Amino acid sequence: MKVPKLFFPLILFALFFICVANLFSQEAKQYRVACIAFYNVENLFDTINSPGVNDLEFTPEGRSRWNSSRYFDKLDKLSDVISQIGTELTPDGPAVLGLAEVENRSVLEDLVGQKPIAERNYEIVHFDSRERRGIDVALIYQPKYFQVTNTKTYPLIIEGNPDFASRDQLLVSGIFDGEPMHFIVAHWPSRSGGEKRSRPLRVAAANIARHMIDSILQIDPRARILFMGDLNDDPLNVSIKKHLRTRGSAASLKPGELFNPYEPLHRRGVGTLAWRDAWNLFDQIILSQGLMGDNEQGYRYHSAHVFNKKFLQQPEGRFQGYPFRSYAGGAFLGGYSDHFPVYLFILKEN
Repeated sequence: MKVPKLFFPLILFALFFICVANLFSQEAKQYRVACIAFYNVENLFDTINSPGVNDLEFTPEGRSRWNSSRYFDKLDKLSDVISQIGTELTPDGPAVLGLAEVENRSVLEDLVGQKPIAERNYEIVHFDSRERRGIDVALIYQPKYFQVTNTKTYPLIIEGNPDFASRDQLLVSGIFDGEPMHFIVAHWPSRSGGEKRSRPLRVAAANIARHMIDSILQIDPRARILFMGDLNDDPLNVSIKKHLRTRGSAASLKPGELFNPYEPLHRRGVGTLAWRDAWNLFDQIILSQGLMGDNEQGYRYHSAHVFNKKFLQQPEGRFQGYPFRSYAGGAFLGGYSDHFPVYLFILKEN
């Protein structure tokens, strides 16, 4: 049927109106944004010599001369850092924060009670592990975002070496803003004795972590899992690439693989700690495919970052720009930590 010429202006106007309306509807979309973070806080000890724990160094009588003044100064500094992480997109900061190198629940209670973050009402998940120095991993979370339904720890047992003791890996499951979500916090064995010699310990830790993740995915293949920690390995090391089965490109993920947004950052030379004039990115947050871009019905990954603001860096000297740590070479520096925190954003349409 031939359309009369007088209708063409009306048709063009209608098409223009539809395009403009669609544009405005796209821009009017609102998103709920949440921040997830991890921070190795470098030896957050109290000042008490605890029985059965090798923590004498961090007492007033110990080598580090660790006293109440230094302890509360560190708490104030750490809480100030936590108060600023992720606030460029959400004023609430980290909804969930994994922590490494905390001695006990008491220091966590002191930390979350500090003025800069007290109003967030962080709650605590912590278990003591077999680690000889008494340092553990933990999770703190804002209950307005997350409700815990289950917790479990996984120890690292090395066959043929019954005396070996390391940090447990902590699994915390619950409901995050209406959605089932799982958080795993880890602090894998250090590189003490050399990277090659200590590598089997981290491979063993990676195998345990992969078992934890597979157990969840077997029940729910689309489960939203965030694995975070100080892994004492970079994103390209065999423990992470091969045994944890990660990939740095979301577009090329194969079934069962995890997405590591810190691999591209590592390839660009970004780090969270420095050693002998070289940067490492040991601190990472790794995601299951349930949090990737095709998930339009709930939270999905947005972006990953290292929190390396100027005030967290050594201000001068040979190590200028390195993380401004509490101690170096046995000397008290009065800094924050020997690691920068890492954080990422997840979001969903409101």
